[in-house]
Amino acid sequence: MSRQKLYFKTFGCRTNIYDTELMKSYVKDYEIVSDDENADIVVVNSCTVTNSADSGARSYINSLKSRGVRVILTGCGAVSKGRELFDKNSIFGVMGASEKSNLNEFLGKKERFFSLGNLNSIDKNIVSNFENHTKAFIKIQEGCNFACSYCIIPSVRGKSRSMDENAIVNEAKILAQNGYNELVLTGTNIGSYGKDTNSSLGKLLAKLGLISGIRRIRLGSIEPSQIDENFREILKEPWLERHLHIALQHTSQAMLSIMRRKNTAFRDIELFNELAQMGFALGTDFIVAHPGETPQIWDEAVENFKKFPLTHLHAFVYSPRSGTHSASLKQSVRGDEAKARLWQLKDIVSKNNVKFRQKNKTKLNILVEKKIGEYFEGLDEYYNKMYIKSDKNILKDWVEICDYEIRDEANYAKI
Repeated sequence: MSRQKLYFKTFGCRTNIYDTELMKSYVKDYEIVSDDENADIVVVNSCTVTNSADSGARSYINSLKSRGVRVILTGCGAVSKGRELFDKNSIFGVMGASEKSNLNEFLGKKERFFSLGNLNSIDKNIVSNFENHTKAFIKIQEGCNFACSYCIIPSVRGKSRSMDENAIVNEAKILAQNGYNELVLTGTNIGSYGKDTNSSLGKLLAKLGLISGIRRIRLGSIEPSQIDENFREILKEPWLERHLHIALQHTSQAMLSIMRRKNTAFRDIELFNELAQMGFALGTDFIVAHPGETPQIWDEAVENFKKFPLTHLHAFVYSPRSGTHSASLKQSVRGDEAKARLWQLKDIVSKNNVKFRQKNKTKLNILVEKKIGEYFEGLDEYYNKMYIKSDKNILKDWVEICDYEIRDEANYAKI
């Protein structure tokens, strides 16, 4: 008797990419397939950080219904939208993050199920392989203790809790032995790592950097208030990516207060300039058009924003999340104005990025991740994209590039 075919669909962040690979490690009685075309069951690992994240998962689930596929919803959207989708019969089952280890059993259930579990679990299994990825992800913590007024994530991921340091180091060693030279550390709020286990992100990184075979370590988003002395000590290490993503969310002090953020605008400017002088490319998150973003607050934000040496930006228009404090505030920015503000910031950072690449035209190390059309693609140590033409197959190779052309959207080379 042939086994049923199982497909995993992942939405959202790097933490979800990791969680999907972790869930695969618990599957025993099903054949995991690489597309949903002939799948009998689809596990949707969802994201709920914005309205568009919710609608993306919902559209995908609806597209499966007509084919009679059994759908199981997990991830952050299971907590925020699971009950609604379950009651509408859009999905067969809902499984919370703490239930990952029971996945094989849930897959075999004959009756529909709704099991969110709890928000204080810590993963036990480790991931030793990442299908279709040249780099490996390691989840080092889960949850968040911040209480930002707009954010739904603490209510769907729970309080911050750190994975065991020895377990993380062991997982990294296995990944290195399996040929992964680049690690990406991920989590809900990785800068809080170790606060509950007498460690810190800096201490953990120092141990990971000693592992034979690890050439580069990239970090997920960290908070400005979490860059402590332990972290500063590893900033000059050759294995640390020369790009840091530090979440500002806004650059007006008045708006940071409305958002209930812990960072302060002028201290942030000092920190970013200090890191830029050390040669780092710097990225951030920014929420445009949060309730209360008056023209005066926006003008202050833009004036401050221009003082930040930003090279990368993940900016998006505010999206009210049910149950958060911000959702109870009056929306004050029209949609067209919000988009104009968004593009204003993107334009500033896009120009900054080109200037950064021109000023730092040095030898670059690229891990080649994919090939699309005539170009191989990869990211350099500054998190900038490189398109490479080559007669040789350099997929998954590390290549050193000295001669390249700087264009607005990326760097281009021929080897």
